[in-house]
Amino acid sequence: MTATTALGPDGPFSADPLFTPREQQLAMAEAVERALIERSTLLVEAGTGTGKTFAYLVPALLAGMRIIVSTGTKTLQDQLFHRDLPRVCKTLRIAPKKALLKGRANYLCLHRLDLSEEQARLASKEAVKELAEVRAWARVTRDGDRMELDRVPEDSSVWPWVTSSADNCLGQDCPRYSECFVVKARRKAQESDLVVVNHHLLFADLAIKREGFGEILPGAEAFILDEAHQIGEVASTFFTTSVSYRQIVELTRDALNEASQQQGALALLQPPVDEVQQRLREFRLALDPLPIKGPWWHAAETGEVMAAHERLQNAIAGLSSALGDQAERSAGLKGCAARAADVALRLERVARRQEGEVCWYELFQRGFALHATPLDAAEPLKTYRDSTHAAWIATSATLAVSGRFDLFQQSTGLDSAQTLCLDSPFDYPNQALLYQPTGMPEPNTDRYVEGVVTAAMPVLRASGGRAFLLFTSHRALREAAEILRLTAPFPLFVQGERPRPALLADFLTSGNGVLLGAASFWEGVDVPGDALSVVVIDKLPFAQMGDPVMEARLDAIRQTGGNPFRDYQLPSAVLALKQGAGRLIRSSRDRGVLMLCDPRLVSKSYGREFLAALPPFRRTRVLADVEAFFAGSDGSRQ
Repeated sequence: MTATTALGPDGPFSADPLFTPREQQLAMAEAVERALIERSTLLVEAGTGTGKTFAYLVPALLAGMRIIVSTGTKTLQDQLFHRDLPRVCKTLRIAPKKALLKGRANYLCLHRLDLSEEQARLASKEAVKELAEVRAWARVTRDGDRMELDRVPEDSSVWPWVTSSADNCLGQDCPRYSECFVVKARRKAQESDLVVVNHHLLFADLAIKREGFGEILPGAEAFILDEAHQIGEVASTFFTTSVSYRQIVELTRDALNEASQQQGALALLQPPVDEVQQRLREFRLALDPLPIKGPWWHAAETGEVMAAHERLQNAIAGLSSALGDQAERSAGLKGCAARAADVALRLERVARRQEGEVCWYELFQRGFALHATPLDAAEPLKTYRDSTHAAWIATSATLAVSGRFDLFQQSTGLDSAQTLCLDSPFDYPNQALLYQPTGMPEPNTDRYVEGVVTAAMPVLRASGGRAFLLFTSHRALREAAEILRLTAPFPLFVQGERPRPALLADFLTSGNGVLLGAASFWEGVDVPGDALSVVVIDKLPFAQMGDPVMEARLDAIRQTGGNPFRDYQLPSAVLALKQGAGRLIRSSRDRGVLMLCDPRLVSKSYGREFLAALPPFRRTRVLADVEAFFAGSDGSRQ
């Protein structure tokens, strides 16, 4: 059976009442099947509603190859493994060996759970209660996947106590190694035909292999990357060398924890730990006058910062030496000694720029992070792809600009590829309306956010709420929230005030809510049906200036004779707008209005490129057409 036969009108999926054959899906499945056979590289932009998950899963499962499927987020990873994959296997009547594999921080660490009593004594009542929940769950869980335990919030302070990281994992020296959930999950992945991972784990594996430490994932004959528009940025993260305030704090905490298990060790390690903690606070204080993000050379111009940096390096060197003297007493102390030496190297490394990278810092309310980021992740990605001799298939609803994949290929190294652009099967002219209000102020004026809210209010009244308001900055989001709290007759749900899953759940149950979101709500949010009928976008999503990595990349383009705006900023913004607009129509039964407030869509020549990249909405600049749309009329004016 071929993939197109399986997904066709007479195939096994035709018996599923929830399945509808789609030309776009068949075209994608055929292209994926061919790429698998030829072990080639395929890039597919598949519009919303194409059914791309089935379009790659069906040929992948029928091929009988060892395949890794990578998704953009852990939520999508769980959805793919627990919902979509079983459905496809049941319909095809096949039972391949399959595994779900996540990064180690997603699994309970039994050794660190054993050591968590010290934290519990100093913790809040809420944390003690949550730790008790973890202990009860630890006695019954088979997989140790923390997603199983929904009674403990995802952002609970308890999770770092009872999960491991690459820094603090003891590996085969761990006293609970034979029971380790991470080891069990990796062993199962090694034995499976199809492994579902996320991009962060995939590129962590790549980074580890580049450094000569083996691999996490099994060798594969094909890699399928869903939500592939994210992989350039994710890969750049994993080729970045970083050191953070939190990383150093956790090192000192773990060192004291481990020392408390060995007689006499605590008295020897407490003084160098205290020294590190004091110098760490001094360094953070020295950084305080700086902007919250910037290139390291800017920080290095300040003598106080460099002096505090040197004192911190010396303190960590002292802790490293003290830990080294105690390392033979336990595997835990040996691990802490190695971590201290690594932190010392990273602190030196991020302050010393190498060719082709940018060193930079960022400040948080209670900490900092220092980074050395390569300007181009494409070369190591290309080397990795070539070394696998496998098929590589990348797909997303937003990979191409004007039908061209240039920006994506330049940032990922996935060149020499076959490309395919598939439009959405949705009936956009009848399902949706694009509204561009008139009389909007210029986006750089002080009262622009007020103008967005004023223009949006009659649209929200016409729709009865049921709207996302998407902003290009958190500052604009907060300002809009303040205005709407005084004027909007709808329940408001504001990003940052509650965890994202809870915020979405409350929005869905409200029936007429208005949700205000920034970057993380522009993609990966799926709200089909009547709950979401309006998406308002405040500005064209050009990347905010001030990001040192982006500015260094723009400068590199300029130095090689390119045009930073035309070659990078504009196509990146076009792809981001496509993602935001894609939140509106999620099924063939959805109806809604996309409201784009930015007057530059009309006043600037590049506005045409944004509009051309969107689905074929009917367009209007007249509010009455929006009101008629929600009243049931289908007329509109251009």
